[in-house]
Amino acid sequence: MNHIVGLYRRLEFSSSGLRHLDGLPSLLLRLYLAPVMLQAGWQKLSNFESTAAWFGNPDWGLGLPMPEVLAALAAGTEFLGGILLIVGFAVRWISIPLMFTMLVAAVTVHWQNGWLAISDAGSWLANDRVLEAAERLERGRDILREHGHYDWLTGRGSFVILNNGIEFAATYFIMLFSLLFTGAGRYVSLDYWVGQWAIARSSEVAQ
Repeated sequence: MNHIVGLYRRLEFSSSGLRHLDGLPSLLLRLYLAPVMLQAGWQKLSNFESTAAWFGNPDWGLGLPMPEVLAALAAGTEFLGGILLIVGFAVRWISIPLMFTMLVAAVTVHWQNGWLAISDAGSWLANDRVLEAAERLERGRDILREHGHYDWLTGRGSFVILNNGIEFAATYFIMLFSLLFTGAGRYVSLDYWVGQWAIARSSEVAQ
């Protein structure tokens, strides 16, 4: 037991070695989030008219006011945010509007569908919507087994029903929230090197 306690104390309190690697978690978060944001922003920008129509239409869309303005803000924030996350510049600043975008998406698009992104009737998070979708999924599989090339159709993965819950939006929000506090990461971001330059510059001015 004393040996285990000793190992724990050395790992917990002797952080000089790990300190130089503490930028890696932030880097991995950035590299995970960047393509997600770039894809979301680019899709909105390349289909801007239909995106704005979906934002504004109250019948089959979100019914938001000023849909063109909001679509442009969402698309621009996501696309620019993805670029900034890649290079690690202004990461704390861009995390704030990106988190807001995730919150808006969660509330306006995904909230009514519950937590799960993919319908999984076996999950303890399954709601009535997910449980009811299981019957539809099985019926769809039966139709494909009878009338389609089911083995070929499922050769790259099983068929599922998209539940479109808040799971992904909430996950991305938590990751961005972490970056708001940790920053872009030591050694692996422009933020770090700009900060180092600013400190050196301030020291020169002070002298």
